[in-house]
Amino acid sequence: MALEASPPLLRPQHEENGGGVGREGFWSEDSVKSAIDAGLDAIVTSFSLISSISATRLASVDVLVLGFANLVARGISMGFGDFVSTSTENEMAKKERATTEQDVSKSISSQQAGLLSTYQALGLDLEDATTVVNVFSKYQDILVDEKMTAQKGVLPPRQTEKPWKSGLISFAAFILFGNVPLLSFVVLIPFTGDDSTKFFGACLLSALALALLGLARAKISGQYLHSVAATLFNGGIAATCAYLIGWMLRNAAGLHDQTKGH
Repeated sequence: MALEASPPLLRPQHEENGGGVGREGFWSEDSVKSAIDAGLDAIVTSFSLISSISATRLASVDVLVLGFANLVARGISMGFGDFVSTSTENEMAKKERATTEQDVSKSISSQQAGLLSTYQALGLDLEDATTVVNVFSKYQDILVDEKMTAQKGVLPPRQTEKPWKSGLISFAAFILFGNVPLLSFVVLIPFTGDDSTKFFGACLLSALALALLGLARAKISGQYLHSVAATLFNGGIAATCAYLIGWMLRNAAGLHDQTKGH
């Protein structure tokens, strides 16, 4: 009876082509991670650029033009990079799975012996390891996946992980969150012409967005305080370095005189 109860427990891993909801829907865990990572990168990149431009005392229009241009270019690059990375990972996993499947088909007994040794090395006693291997051996697909994971350290290919989806999510998240720091230079136009005030507003918006994404990341990791603090620290360090570099270029590399000429 125990053996018959095992297949239903494993079945969700092999029913990924059926649309699915939750983890296997459009917003799977991998999709959420891609969106969060792209959003964090976008905010830090955009705010760092604003910091370096503000340090050189360039006008708000320079911030907007350079900021939007940088976001689009980086967003396309990130989206395409995510697409290529996911495609390559899936192709490598499929190739490795085909090779492993051939190995299992040719010599299932040696594959069982290899898994048995692997499980014993992980701490299972001989009886338990033998039971696990015997159960997996009844289902060749599961045996192949298990050999890939346990012996080769390669995850089986995920049919629901579409490369175009990963690239699209990364691009959209980068553009969306990257615009948050720039909002201050747009929203405050009717109220003030002071670039310092707009920069301060960008600081607040960036900190808020980073904190929210830190909370979103914590929903996965479970470490709320650490996740928010680490996210804000990362953004703060990057922005500070960008500001200092811009300030040094302006005052030590001759850009000070150029900005005055404008």
